[in-house]
Amino acid sequence: MMGKDGFAGPVLHFRGCDADGLRLAAITVRPDGAGAPGAVGTRGGTVPPVLLARVAGLSVWRHDFTLALGEAGYQLNGHAYPVATRLDGDIRIAFVSCNGEENGDLDRDGAERNRMWARLQADHARAPFALLLQGGDQIYADEATRGHPLSGDWPKHVPANPSAGDLEDLARHLERRFAERYMMVLAAEGCADLFATVPSLSVWDDHDICDGWGSLPESRTDSAVGQVLFTVARRMYLLFQHGATDADVPALFLDPAGGNLGWWRDLPGVTLFAPDLRSERHRDRIMGPGGWNAVEAMQPAGDHVFMVSSVPLLGPRLSLLESLMMAIPRMQHYEDDLRDQWQSHAHRDEWRRMLGQVLRMRQAAPVTVLSGEIHLATRAEMGPRETLIHQLVASGISHRAPPRAYARVLGLFAGLGEAPLPGHAIRIKPLPGQQHRYVAERNYLTLDRRDGRWQAVWHLEESGLTPPLALD
Repeated sequence: MMGKDGFAGPVLHFRGCDADGLRLAAITVRPDGAGAPGAVGTRGGTVPPVLLARVAGLSVWRHDFTLALGEAGYQLNGHAYPVATRLDGDIRIAFVSCNGEENGDLDRDGAERNRMWARLQADHARAPFALLLQGGDQIYADEATRGHPLSGDWPKHVPANPSAGDLEDLARHLERRFAERYMMVLAAEGCADLFATVPSLSVWDDHDICDGWGSLPESRTDSAVGQVLFTVARRMYLLFQHGATDADVPALFLDPAGGNLGWWRDLPGVTLFAPDLRSERHRDRIMGPGGWNAVEAMQPAGDHVFMVSSVPLLGPRLSLLESLMMAIPRMQHYEDDLRDQWQSHAHRDEWRRMLGQVLRMRQAAPVTVLSGEIHLATRAEMGPRETLIHQLVASGISHRAPPRAYARVLGLFAGLGEAPLPGHAIRIKPLPGQQHRYVAERNYLTLDRRDGRWQAVWHLEESGLTPPLALD
């Protein structure tokens, strides 16, 4: 099914579900010249592949098909792939984030890198997941800019007036580097079976583009080199994380113009919602008109709302840390990391605006926020009890955890509390069974609906499974 010779797939992408069944797209990646994959076989017949794109010497093919409710799965190239197609009763959802590291990710030992993926795969074999939610940083593309004259020193130095020919060469260079990273992820042992049998829904974060995208100075991101970088990253994100091109944007995302790639999907009894916090981001804003119009028009249809915020929405009073670090010259290079946060001085008004929208949704159904980004596991609550909002942070699936001392210091800041909206205090709380607010271990999260009630369990690399947390 998978190989290191330019083959990957099938990789399932969730399109929706209705009375006809589960709507899916499956992408298969093959070297140019290798020919098309076979047809997908389902109970309803066979579906031939369509060539979606050619990039970096690879051909990306897509099958669009529907599996009837209760159907066992699909067949492709002589293999049978089981899929959980009943979404109207007890279901399981997995949530992951931060699948990589900033430096040397391509050279890591595969078994070590993908240890938690292997556990997730074993968990799926025991009790199948209906959906895989990926909450940001599905690849770490930070080193993709290296090795080209225009971007070798990105973002420290950006050429002022590169020629059109040099920019085209840069685009080809970046396409190869991004494709290499996506193929490494999709073909990784421990991941392949999951991607072929569990439909994914993903939202991107900065490392899917480059570290700190949108929080870097506009002189970098708005430059010709920066715009080529974003254009390539966006194309590859659509292709590999959504099985899509620009032609599919109006059908898949909330902003039909494609300026913001936030999305929502309704399943029986649950609404899944993910704002895009990167496409429209500037140093002084997180989302632009496309993103905010979509959020403010959203009307949850399910009995529970899961919102994916790639950057934690409920966080500690990091504005104090931001002020302290900006006063220390040698710490100022961390500014883009702090400015990434909802809690940054630059984003307080937008933070309140989004919290207000979440509270509006809470009037219709319980809301749980799922977040990643921080390479730690934690949770938070925003009260009072009558409008309680849960936040569950699972990060990262393969990024190694920072030192425990870092987690303890962050926990001290979290103890200060925060209340950006009067009467709605935010509290960072330990995971069930844990003593400290932040756990410095690699991890992933599982969400289970049993008899109509949701619960969450963190799977920690060293500590194992947490006791279930009820989400009513």
